[in-house]
Amino acid sequence: MLLVIDIGNTNTNLGVFDNDKTLVKSWNIASDVKRFEDEYGILILSLLQNSNIAPQIDSAIISSVVAPLCETYKKALEKYLNIEPFILSHKAKLPIKINLKQPKEAGADRLANASAAAILYKLPAIVIDLGTATSFDIVDKNKNFIGGLIAPGLKIQAISLSQFTSKLPKLKIEAPQNAIGKDTISAMLSGIVRGHAAMIDGMINACEKELGQRATIIATGGYSNIIFDNMERNFDYINPALTLIGLQYLYELNCGDINNDTKSNCKSTKTPALL
Repeated sequence: MLLVIDIGNTNTNLGVFDNDKTLVKSWNIASDVKRFEDEYGILILSLLQNSNIAPQIDSAIISSVVAPLCETYKKALEKYLNIEPFILSHKAKLPIKINLKQPKEAGADRLANASAAAILYKLPAIVIDLGTATSFDIVDKNKNFIGGLIAPGLKIQAISLSQFTSKLPKLKIEAPQNAIGKDTISAMLSGIVRGHAAMIDGMINACEKELGQRATIIATGGYSNIIFDNMERNFDYINPALTLIGLQYLYELNCGDINNDTKSNCKSTKTPALL
């Protein structure tokens, strides 16, 4: 079975795929650079053991936008599961061509999203990942990853309003009932959520003009459903597991064929060391 790990700035998503390439379990934990490899190793091992799947994990892939955590997770998997994970980067074999000025700047999570869009949906496609940041990952009709945009996410906006103003409170992100807020909280929610939705609507239109045709719009990330209810265009698909699915596919693409040039970077495991 394959363990996939997507390390983000705020949260880390973990998933397990069985031999039929089905996502059978997933977890979401905080991304904390202060934790040691032993802490992450014990936590991961505990999650797997509680689900009765630890002995079946024989491979892993990691995507990360937090370099120190990538190394910490790598050491944790090597020590506690006896697995040397495949680390996703722009150098990996991909179903898309990276058409950027600086390919090495493409985040691993964005490569996973773009790859998943290319294999699952009609192109061109725009993946909107609503996490700590809101990012657009755009794949054209010829399977070129041509870039996108990155904007402050909903949580960043809410925290910023609270931190940089003297009277605005902290708030929980949820869908506003009306555009016109009748109190401080509802006014903030309208500005953050409806304003973000309007930005997304506008940027979809701008991106489609540059593409020259209508695109398939796929949303992923924790705030997808909140934004969906406040958009004019709406999403064609909401796929919360899109990044994990992309990682599973990329592991198979890079490590599933023993004749693959990158196979030397994909090492199998023995029995987990600390079970």
